[in-house]
Amino acid sequence: MKSAGRMGIHYMQKLHASNVPKELVEKGQNRVIEASLTLIRERAKLKGELVRALGGAVASTSLLGVPLGHNSSFLQGPAFAPPRIREAMWCGSTNSTTEEGKELDDPRILTDVGDVPVQELRDSGVDDDRLMSIISESVKLVMDENPLRPLVLGGDHSISYPVVRAVSEKLGGPIDILHLDAHPDIYHAFEGNKYSHASSFARIMEGGYARRLLQVGIRSINKEGREQGKRFGVEQYEMRTYSQDREFLENLKLGEGVKGVYISVDVDCMDPAFAPGVSHIEPGGLSFRDVLNILHNLQADVVGADVVEFNPQRDTVDGMTAMVAAKLVRELTAKISK
Repeated sequence: MKSAGRMGIHYMQKLHASNVPKELVEKGQNRVIEASLTLIRERAKLKGELVRALGGAVASTSLLGVPLGHNSSFLQGPAFAPPRIREAMWCGSTNSTTEEGKELDDPRILTDVGDVPVQELRDSGVDDDRLMSIISESVKLVMDENPLRPLVLGGDHSISYPVVRAVSEKLGGPIDILHLDAHPDIYHAFEGNKYSHASSFARIMEGGYARRLLQVGIRSINKEGREQGKRFGVEQYEMRTYSQDREFLENLKLGEGVKGVYISVDVDCMDPAFAPGVSHIEPGGLSFRDVLNILHNLQADVVGADVVEFNPQRDTVDGMTAMVAAKLVRELTAKISK
Protein backbone atom coordinates (compact mmCIF):
# COMPACT_ATOMS: atom_id res chain seq x y z
CA MET A 1 0.00 0.00 0.00
CA LYS A 2 2.81 2.37 0.83
CA SER A 3 4.52 1.72 -2.50
CA ALA A 4 1.25 2.14 -4.39
CA GLY A 5 0.70 5.52 -2.80
CA ARG A 6 4.24 6.58 -3.65
CA MET A 7 3.75 5.48 -7.27
CA GLY A 8 0.83 7.90 -7.57
CA ILE A 9 2.83 10.74 -6.05
CA HIS A 10 5.86 9.99 -8.26
CA TYR A 11 3.60 9.94 -11.31
CA MET A 12 2.39 13.46 -10.53
CA GLN A 13 5.94 14.63 -9.87
CA LYS A 14 6.94 13.36 -13.31
CA LEU A 15 4.11 15.35 -14.87
CA HIS A 16 5.34 18.51 -13.18
CA ALA A 17 8.92 17.75 -14.25
CA SER A 18 7.69 17.36 -17.85
CA ASN A 19 6.36 20.92 -17.76
CA VAL A 20 2.73 19.84 -17.91
CA PRO A 21 0.72 23.01 -17.12
CA LYS A 22 -0.28 23.23 -13.48
CA GLU A 23 -3.77 24.35 -14.45
CA LEU A 24 -4.27 21.19 -16.51
CA VAL A 25 -3.32 18.97 -13.58
CA GLU A 26 -5.55 20.90 -11.17
CA LYS A 27 -8.54 20.67 -13.49
CA GLY A 28 -8.06 16.93 -13.69
CA GLN A 29 -7.77 16.64 -9.93
CA ASN A 30 -10.94 18.67 -9.47
CA ARG A 31 -12.83 16.35 -11.80
CA VAL A 32 -11.69 13.31 -9.83
CA ILE A 33 -12.68 14.99 -6.55
CA GLU A 34 -16.10 15.96 -7.86
CA ALA A 35 -16.69 12.46 -9.22
CA SER A 36 -15.73 10.99 -5.84
CA LEU A 37 -18.07 13.29 -3.94
CA THR A 38 -20.87 12.80 -6.47
CA LEU A 39 -20.84 9.04 -5.91
CA ILE A 40 -21.03 9.45 -2.13
CA ARG A 41 -23.70 12.17 -2.47
CA GLU A 42 -25.95 10.13 -4.75
CA ARG A 43 -25.60 6.93 -2.76
CA ALA A 44 -26.37 8.78 0.47
CA LYS A 45 -29.35 10.46 -1.16
CA LEU A 46 -30.69 7.10 -2.35
CA LYS A 47 -30.26 5.49 1.08
CA GLY A 48 -31.76 8.50 2.85
CA GLU A 49 -34.81 8.47 0.57
CA LEU A 50 -35.28 4.76 1.24
CA VAL A 51 -35.10 5.17 5.03
CA ARG A 52 -37.48 8.13 5.00
CA ALA A 53 -39.94 6.28 2.77
CA LEU A 54 -40.00 3.30 5.14
CA GLY A 55 -40.58 5.67 8.07
CA GLY A 56 -40.14 5.26 11.81
CA ALA A 57 -36.40 5.96 12.09
CA VAL A 58 -35.16 8.83 14.25
CA ALA A 59 -31.52 7.93 13.61
CA SER A 60 -30.18 5.43 11.09
CA THR A 61 -26.61 4.17 10.77
CA SER A 62 -24.89 4.45 7.40
CA LEU A 63 -21.50 2.89 6.74
CA LEU A 64 -18.80 4.94 5.00
CA GLY A 65 -15.45 3.34 4.24
CA VAL A 66 -12.23 5.36 4.33
CA PRO A 67 -9.47 2.97 3.18
CA LEU A 68 -6.53 5.14 4.21
CA GLY A 69 -3.28 3.70 5.56
CA HIS A 70 -0.46 6.00 4.55
CA ASN A 71 -0.56 8.06 7.77
CA SER A 72 0.34 5.02 9.82
CA SER A 73 3.79 5.21 11.40
CA PHE A 74 4.44 1.47 11.10
CA LEU A 75 2.31 -0.70 8.78
CA GLN A 76 -0.08 0.43 6.05
CA GLY A 77 -2.45 -2.57 6.16
CA PRO A 78 -5.48 -0.78 7.67
CA ALA A 79 -6.12 0.63 4.18
CA PHE A 80 -7.40 -2.82 3.24
CA ALA A 81 -9.82 -3.13 6.16
CA PRO A 82 -13.21 -1.80 4.95
CA PRO A 83 -14.00 -4.62 2.49
CA ARG A 84 -12.79 -7.27 4.96
CA ILE A 85 -15.08 -5.86 7.66
CA ARG A 86 -18.06 -5.87 5.31
CA GLU A 87 -17.26 -9.39 4.19
CA ALA A 88 -17.17 -10.58 7.82
CA MET A 89 -20.42 -8.78 8.63
CA TRP A 90 -22.36 -10.59 5.92
CA CYS A 91 -20.46 -13.89 5.65
CA GLY A 92 -23.39 -15.93 6.98
CA SER A 93 -21.60 -17.43 9.97
CA THR A 94 -24.00 -15.64 12.31
CA ASN A 95 -27.42 -14.04 12.05
CA SER A 96 -28.11 -10.37 11.39
CA THR A 97 -29.44 -9.54 14.88
CA THR A 98 -27.38 -7.48 17.33
CA GLU A 99 -27.10 -8.47 20.98
CA GLU A 100 -29.72 -5.85 21.87
CA GLY A 101 -32.13 -7.25 19.28
CA LYS A 102 -31.86 -4.88 16.34
CA GLU A 103 -32.06 -6.38 12.84
CA LEU A 104 -29.23 -5.25 10.58
CA ASP A 105 -31.04 -6.34 7.42
CA ASP A 106 -33.60 -3.59 8.08
CA PRO A 107 -32.40 -0.55 6.06
CA ARG A 108 -33.84 1.72 8.74
CA ILE A 109 -31.15 0.29 11.02
CA LEU A 110 -28.21 0.04 8.61
CA THR A 111 -27.32 1.22 5.12
CA ASP A 112 -23.99 1.57 3.28
CA VAL A 113 -22.87 4.43 1.03
CA GLY A 114 -19.57 2.87 -0.05
CA ASP A 115 -15.99 4.11 0.21
CA VAL A 116 -14.14 7.35 -0.25
CA PRO A 117 -11.74 6.40 -3.11
CA VAL A 118 -8.60 7.34 -1.19
CA GLN A 119 -6.04 5.63 -3.42
CA GLU A 120 -7.56 7.02 -6.62
CA LEU A 121 -7.49 10.52 -5.14
CA ARG A 122 -3.88 10.19 -4.06
CA ASP A 123 -2.96 8.73 -7.46
CA SER A 124 -4.35 11.95 -8.94
CA GLY A 125 -1.91 13.95 -6.82
CA VAL A 126 -4.39 15.07 -4.15
CA ASP A 127 -2.39 15.98 -1.05
CA ASP A 128 -3.41 15.29 2.55
CA ASP A 129 -4.81 18.77 3.19
CA ARG A 130 -7.31 18.30 0.37
CA LEU A 131 -7.84 14.63 1.16
CA MET A 132 -8.84 15.43 4.73
CA SER A 133 -11.31 18.01 3.41
CA ILE A 134 -12.76 15.44 0.99
CA ILE A 135 -13.26 12.97 3.86
CA SER A 136 -14.99 15.68 5.91
CA GLU A 137 -17.20 16.63 2.98
CA SER A 138 -18.13 12.97 2.41
CA VAL A 139 -19.25 12.64 6.03
CA LYS A 140 -21.34 15.81 5.72
CA LEU A 141 -22.99 14.42 2.58
CA VAL A 142 -24.12 11.42 4.61
CA MET A 143 -25.42 13.66 7.40
CA ASP A 144 -27.28 15.83 4.88
CA GLU A 145 -29.66 12.91 4.39
CA ASN A 146 -31.55 12.91 7.68
CA PRO A 147 -31.84 10.56 9.61
CA LEU A 148 -28.54 9.03 8.39
CA ARG A 149 -25.63 9.07 10.84
CA PRO A 150 -22.07 8.03 9.86
CA LEU A 151 -20.30 4.92 11.06
CA VAL A 152 -16.90 5.08 9.41
CA LEU A 153 -14.76 2.05 8.58
CA GLY A 154 -11.04 2.79 8.67
CA GLY A 155 -8.38 2.91 7.74
CA ASP A 156 -5.80 4.16 10.20
CA HIS A 157 -6.69 6.48 13.05
CA SER A 158 -5.82 9.64 11.13
CA ILE A 159 -9.34 9.50 9.64
CA SER A 160 -10.94 10.35 12.99
CA TYR A 161 -9.84 13.98 12.71
CA PRO A 162 -11.69 14.85 9.48
CA VAL A 163 -14.69 12.74 10.50
CA VAL A 164 -15.08 14.35 13.93
CA ARG A 165 -14.50 17.79 12.40
CA ALA A 166 -17.33 17.15 9.93
CA VAL A 167 -19.72 15.86 12.59
CA SER A 168 -19.05 18.81 14.90
CA GLU A 169 -19.32 21.38 12.12
CA LYS A 170 -22.49 19.82 10.75
CA LEU A 171 -24.15 19.76 14.17
CA GLY A 172 -23.01 23.28 14.95
CA GLY A 173 -20.92 22.75 18.07
CA PRO A 174 -18.59 20.53 20.09
CA ILE A 175 -19.35 16.93 20.99
CA ASP A 176 -18.17 14.49 23.63
CA ILE A 177 -15.86 11.71 22.46
CA LEU A 178 -15.39 8.23 23.86
CA HIS A 179 -12.09 6.93 22.50
CA LEU A 180 -11.09 3.28 23.06
CA ASP A 181 -7.42 2.66 22.25
CA ALA A 182 -4.10 1.31 23.50
CA HIS A 183 -2.56 4.68 22.59
CA PRO A 184 -3.73 8.26 23.21
CA ASP A 185 -2.91 9.38 19.61
CA ILE A 186 -2.32 12.90 20.83
CA TYR A 187 1.26 13.66 19.75
CA HIS A 188 1.55 17.19 18.43
CA ALA A 189 2.91 15.94 15.08
CA PHE A 190 4.34 12.44 15.25
CA GLU A 191 7.48 12.11 13.10
CA GLY A 192 6.71 15.56 11.71
CA ASN A 193 3.34 14.53 10.25
CA LYS A 194 0.46 16.66 11.52
CA TYR A 195 -1.98 14.10 10.06
CA SER A 196 -0.26 11.08 11.61
CA HIS A 197 -2.55 8.43 13.06
CA ALA A 198 -0.72 9.17 16.32
CA SER A 199 -1.77 12.85 16.24
CA SER A 200 -5.45 12.77 15.28
CA PHE A 201 -6.79 13.74 18.71
CA ALA A 202 -4.38 16.66 19.01
CA ARG A 203 -5.96 18.07 15.84
CA ILE A 204 -9.46 17.41 17.19
CA MET A 205 -8.79 19.14 20.49
CA GLU A 206 -6.97 22.08 18.87
CA GLY A 207 -9.95 22.62 16.63
CA GLY A 208 -12.38 22.80 19.54
CA TYR A 209 -14.46 19.96 18.13
CA ALA A 210 -14.74 18.12 21.46
CA ARG A 211 -15.81 19.30 24.88
CA ARG A 212 -14.83 16.09 26.68
CA LEU A 213 -12.46 13.41 25.44
CA LEU A 214 -12.39 10.18 27.42
CA GLN A 215 -9.62 7.76 26.45
CA VAL A 216 -10.03 4.18 27.67
CA GLY A 217 -7.71 1.19 27.35
CA ILE A 218 -4.50 3.22 27.34
CA ARG A 219 -1.36 1.19 28.03
CA SER A 220 1.28 2.66 25.72
CA ILE A 221 1.75 6.30 26.68
CA ASN A 222 4.86 8.41 27.15
CA LYS A 223 5.66 11.79 28.66
CA GLU A 224 4.35 13.74 25.65
CA GLY A 225 1.10 11.76 25.68
CA ARG A 226 0.49 12.64 29.32
CA GLU A 227 1.50 16.28 28.87
CA GLN A 228 -0.73 16.68 25.83
CA GLY A 229 -3.55 15.04 27.78
CA LYS A 230 -3.18 17.59 30.56
CA ARG A 231 -2.90 20.45 28.06
CA PHE A 232 -6.24 19.55 26.49
CA GLY A 233 -7.99 18.36 29.66
CA VAL A 234 -8.29 14.78 28.40
CA GLU A 235 -9.64 12.14 30.77
CA GLN A 236 -7.17 9.27 30.31
CA TYR A 237 -8.02 5.87 31.83
CA GLU A 238 -5.05 3.54 31.74
CA MET A 239 -5.27 -0.24 31.83
CA ARG A 240 -3.04 -0.41 34.90
CA THR A 241 -5.94 1.06 36.92
CA TYR A 242 -8.84 -0.43 34.95
CA SER A 243 -10.01 -2.65 37.80
CA GLN A 244 -10.56 0.50 39.88
CA ASP A 245 -12.21 2.41 37.02
CA ARG A 246 -14.38 -0.40 35.67
CA GLU A 247 -17.62 0.49 37.46
CA PHE A 248 -17.43 4.12 36.31
CA LEU A 249 -16.45 3.28 32.72
CA GLU A 250 -19.15 0.66 32.34
CA ASN A 251 -21.83 3.17 33.41
CA LEU A 252 -20.94 6.31 31.48
CA LYS A 253 -23.37 9.11 30.77
CA LEU A 254 -22.10 11.53 28.16
CA GLY A 255 -23.31 14.29 25.87
CA GLU A 256 -25.41 16.44 28.16
CA GLY A 257 -25.12 20.09 27.10
CA VAL A 258 -23.41 19.34 23.78
CA LYS A 259 -24.49 18.18 20.32
CA GLY A 260 -24.04 14.46 20.99
CA VAL A 261 -21.43 11.75 21.48
CA TYR A 262 -18.92 10.30 19.04
CA ILE A 263 -17.31 6.89 19.62
CA SER A 264 -13.92 6.01 18.17
CA VAL A 265 -12.81 2.39 18.54
CA ASP A 266 -9.24 1.47 17.68
CA VAL A 267 -9.23 -2.32 17.45
CA ASP A 268 -5.95 -2.43 19.40
CA CYS A 269 -7.81 -1.23 22.50
CA MET A 270 -8.35 -4.95 23.02
CA ASP A 271 -5.77 -7.42 24.17
CA PRO A 272 -4.16 -9.18 21.18
CA ALA A 273 -5.61 -12.45 22.47
CA PHE A 274 -8.97 -11.10 21.22
CA ALA A 275 -7.77 -9.05 18.23
CA PRO A 276 -4.35 -10.07 16.89
CA GLY A 277 -4.86 -8.41 13.49
CA VAL A 278 -3.56 -4.94 14.31
CA SER A 279 -0.42 -3.05 13.37
CA HIS A 280 0.63 -2.21 16.92
CA ILE A 281 0.29 -5.28 19.12
CA GLU A 282 0.12 -4.17 22.76
CA PRO A 283 -0.54 -6.87 25.41
CA GLY A 284 -2.60 -6.17 28.51
CA GLY A 285 -5.69 -4.69 26.92
CA LEU A 286 -9.45 -4.83 27.27
CA SER A 287 -11.39 -8.00 26.64
CA PHE A 288 -14.01 -7.93 23.92
CA ARG A 289 -16.73 -8.19 26.58
CA ASP A 290 -15.19 -5.22 28.44
CA VAL A 291 -15.62 -3.17 25.28
CA LEU A 292 -19.21 -4.32 24.78
CA ASN A 293 -20.08 -3.57 28.40
CA ILE A 294 -18.79 -0.02 27.97
CA LEU A 295 -20.74 0.45 24.73
CA HIS A 296 -23.96 -1.27 25.79
CA ASN A 297 -24.22 0.60 29.10
CA LEU A 298 -23.28 4.01 27.71
CA GLN A 299 -26.10 6.54 28.10
CA ALA A 300 -25.74 8.89 25.15
CA ASP A 301 -27.13 10.14 21.86
CA VAL A 302 -24.46 8.69 19.57
CA VAL A 303 -24.18 10.90 16.48
CA GLY A 304 -21.30 9.09 14.78
CA ALA A 305 -18.57 6.53 15.24
CA ASP A 306 -15.57 4.88 13.67
CA VAL A 307 -13.79 1.52 13.85
CA VAL A 308 -10.13 1.86 12.88
CA GLU A 309 -6.71 0.21 12.78
CA PHE A 310 -7.80 -3.31 11.89
CA ASN A 311 -4.95 -4.65 9.74
CA PRO A 312 -6.05 -7.63 7.59
CA GLN A 313 -2.42 -8.34 6.70
CA ARG A 314 -1.75 -9.37 10.31
CA ASP A 315 -4.98 -11.22 10.94
CA THR A 316 -5.23 -14.95 11.57
CA VAL A 317 -5.90 -17.27 8.65
CA ASP A 318 -9.54 -17.68 9.65
CA GLY A 319 -10.15 -13.91 9.89
CA MET A 320 -10.64 -13.74 13.65
CA THR A 321 -10.00 -9.99 13.94
CA ALA A 322 -12.21 -9.25 10.94
CA MET A 323 -15.06 -10.91 12.84
CA VAL A 324 -14.20 -8.89 15.95
CA ALA A 325 -14.23 -5.64 13.95
CA ALA A 326 -17.48 -6.66 12.27
CA LYS A 327 -19.10 -7.35 15.63
CA LEU A 328 -17.99 -3.93 16.86
CA VAL A 329 -19.64 -2.36 13.82
CA ARG A 330 -22.82 -4.34 14.45
CA GLU A 331 -23.07 -3.28 18.09
CA LEU A 332 -22.20 0.34 17.32
CA THR A 333 -24.95 0.31 14.71
CA ALA A 334 -27.39 -0.76 17.41
CA LYS A 335 -26.16 2.08 19.60
CA ILE A 336 -26.64 4.72 16.90
CA SER A 337 -29.89 3.64 15.24
CA LYS A 338 -33.23 4.30 16.87
